[in-house]
Amino acid sequence: MKKKNARAWFTCINEACGRRYELDEIVYKCHTCGGLLEVTHDMARLKKERSASEWRALFQKRWKTTNYPYGSGIWGKKEWVLPDIDNNHIISLYEGDTNLCFTRRYGEALGVPDLYIKMCGNSHTGSFKDLGMTVLVSQVNHMIQHGAKIRAVACASTGDTSAALSAYCAFAGIPSIVLLPKGKISTAQLVQPISNNSIVLSLETDFDGCMKVVQEISKRPEFYLANSMNSLRVEGQKSISIEMVQQLEWEVPDFIIIPGGNLGNVSALGKGFQMMLDLGLIRKKPRIVLAQAQKANPLYQSYRNGFKTFEPVKAGKTLASAIQIGNPVSVNKAIKMLKAFDGIVEQASEAELADACAEADKFGYFTCPHTGVALAALKKVIRRGIITRKHRVIVISTAHGLKFSDFKVKYHEEKLSGIRCRFANKPIVLEPKVDKILAVLDKKIR
Repeated sequence: MKKKNARAWFTCINEACGRRYELDEIVYKCHTCGGLLEVTHDMARLKKERSASEWRALFQKRWKTTNYPYGSGIWGKKEWVLPDIDNNHIISLYEGDTNLCFTRRYGEALGVPDLYIKMCGNSHTGSFKDLGMTVLVSQVNHMIQHGAKIRAVACASTGDTSAALSAYCAFAGIPSIVLLPKGKISTAQLVQPISNNSIVLSLETDFDGCMKVVQEISKRPEFYLANSMNSLRVEGQKSISIEMVQQLEWEVPDFIIIPGGNLGNVSALGKGFQMMLDLGLIRKKPRIVLAQAQKANPLYQSYRNGFKTFEPVKAGKTLASAIQIGNPVSVNKAIKMLKAFDGIVEQASEAELADACAEADKFGYFTCPHTGVALAALKKVIRRGIITRKHRVIVISTAHGLKFSDFKVKYHEEKLSGIRCRFANKPIVLEPKVDKILAVLDKKIR
């Protein structure tokens, strides 16, 4: 049952059920029907508290201040995230507030001059996962402070989730457990939870296998589940939508391109836009394009049949390792949101995503392979004539390219199996003689 004065609570996403739970209950799926949960806010109360213009003014006043915790991109919107939590229990590393980069020359090259990249990887651990993890770990800390017997927080991960969980738990002084698929994540991603003193378990399986194990472990209430099936994460990630519109002076873009693996991000961004619409801060929705790697594309296959069915797949090895997921837990939320936002699902081959990364980097970016999936999908939607020069488009860059430096090096050394690497740029080995150097420069620089 909902607390009398609670301003937010869990609700089963199945409309026929709709059972409610307290946010301080340890629950991940509905006990009645098995459906996923979502955090529901008292929208009538939010409308009564402030008008749309007052909400915009409040969020702008808090933007990047040092007034803890409101300078965080997430906690600056606290009333829309976890309104009932004590500020002293919030675990924040001042995540969010990332730059919305106007692409200029790159957008013109693609034929979409009004193109932006939202650099979510410019965050504490180098990915957008920080945005949801600050909310989840804060709620866990809040529960522990009120007597919950939680011994550790656990997650399965392909890299970025484990980095975020380990950092925020280390900051909070809460033990963390990380289950990783052995040999399937980058060294940069592996070293983050190790450095943050997590208990790191390298399992001889894929992400979906790790996910099955962590769900079994978290049946014991002292091990709290941190994966995206825990809808607390969505509350932080939805801030991306609010932040982008705020950065565009409260104007809504025409299209959002999102790379998708476990599919928590598409439901999160959709929720952020829907809240702004319901509270009058915006007047229209963007269209959402969900991009998947071709080797891990169950939602793309479902989209192809009009979402009539959904079948998990055995994810193949992909350069976009963080979205190498064949059985995403948030699929039902994602499909619901894509239908509400006139969504499109596209896919990218290994060559397409690798070349899209390298092409963007030529214009000054250092994109992760998952952003490459989104950029490759964008190019396909442009070729289909759905996105044109008149549209304002934002691509969500989910992680920092430095986490995938091995991928970058192999691309430019032309050592990626089966990929031609059209934009490879190898160093030129020369004798230290000025005449020979100038001859090369004259040839290269036109």
